[in-house]
Amino acid sequence: NLQLVLLAITTGSFITTVVGDAKTGAIIGSVLSAILLFLNSYLKDYDLGSIAQKHRQAAGDMWLIRERYLSLLTDLKMQTKSIEEILKERDALMIELSAIYIGAPSTNYKAYSMAQKALKELEDMTFSDEEID
Repeated sequence: NLQLVLLAITTGSFITTVVGDAKTGAIIGSVLSAILLFLNSYLKDYDLGSIAQKHRQAAGDMWLIRERYLSLLTDLKMQTKSIEEILKERDALMIELSAIYIGAPSTNYKAYSMAQKALKELEDMTFSDEEID
């Protein structure tokens, strides 16, 4: 945790003012204290645990939708359901997915880029045409 590291260095800097070079320790301690104040002020309104839980919940809900789409593709390929039934299920899945996106917490550019890389380059959670057929 960045805050704990900064707090430890700040404390060490202020101890240095007592034991050693007072001016250097005071300058380092003051700068780090200001950074800690900014971080704590910025993060005080965020419950990071709750946000992480919401991301996990959204991911789980999206995974289930994905599995249901795969099942729908299987039904289509095997012709076990009529086209009307498949279209009806597809439309219901789109509505459910939309509701999940509305309730999901937003993300930042860095996280989006990492996910995009995993999906494009590492091909996580993708299927080839042969696997689908």
